Amino acid sequence: MNGEVCLPRFVCSFKYPNPWQTTFNRESEKPLMRILSIPRFFILAISCIVFFSCNEKEDYASDTIKDYMPMAAGKYITYRVDSLVFGSFGTVDEIHSYQVKHQVDAQITDNLGRPAFRVYRYTRDTAGLQPWQPSGSYIVTLLDNQAEVAEDNLKVIKLHTPFTSGFSWKGNRYLPDNPYNPLFNISNDDDMSDWDFYYDGGPASFSYKGRNYSNVYTVEQMDEIFNVPINPTAYASKSRAVDRYSKGIGLVYHQFEIWEYQPPSSGGPHKTGFGITMWMIDHN
Repeated sequence: MNGEVCLPRFVCSFKYPNPWQTTFNRESEKPLMRILSIPRFFILAISCIVFFSCNEKEDYASDTIKDYMPMAAGKYITYRVDSLVFGSFGTVDEIHSYQVKHQVDAQITDNLGRPAFRVYRYTRDTAGLQPWQPSGSYIVTLLDNQAEVAEDNLKVIKLHTPFTSGFSWKGNRYLPDNPYNPLFNISNDDDMSDWDFYYDGGPASFSYKGRNYSNVYTVEQMDEIFNVPINPTAYASKSRAVDRYSKGIGLVYHQFEIWEYQPPSSGGPHKTGFGITMWMIDHN
């Protein structure tokens, strides 16, 4: 990667007609109403239960995995990327910026024999003046209830149904302990398989760096800091991961930052780890 890291809605608000309101002799109306009042109550109750059940199923089924991760040969999304690296033996924070394009190559089968898609990644300069250069590939497997992304034997469940606020799943459950070792000598990746991914609210608009996106679901993954801003005499760390998906487009924003700071007493001062922030600037 040439020093750049790119990891990869219920309100029962309807009005029933009253089938019991008709013309009766006053002498006969009262006993009839007494007889029919209990059955009527049950009819209304059952009707309301059915209404709620149907609406709940319709709500959960209204959005599918393919709505938020549409895949077809030739589809691409281009992102602007800011890559955080620590230079000069971990003593200097550096931001390397560039563009990256993720393009679906073809439908294939994954290592379990399931239908999947191969995605190629290309990079070029920030201004987009240089030709695209190949920069790896990954596999996307779309199941009825989840979307799996696999690269370099690391697999993450990026999306999961139902699309509803607060729904959570173990998105990193397939990851090993310390998946970024030995490339990065950090310890705050040792519990990544236990991270709780969840939908933070329903679909909403989202803006970043002057770009506006609509019908966006936010997938929160981790937001944990220790001793930040840094007291240079003590250990510090940051783990931040969040993805945002726009309906009909796919991933429009991705932030993943995981690093540690070691003070002078522990062989420092220096940082180790990395960070990636990228946002969509073009798609077909």
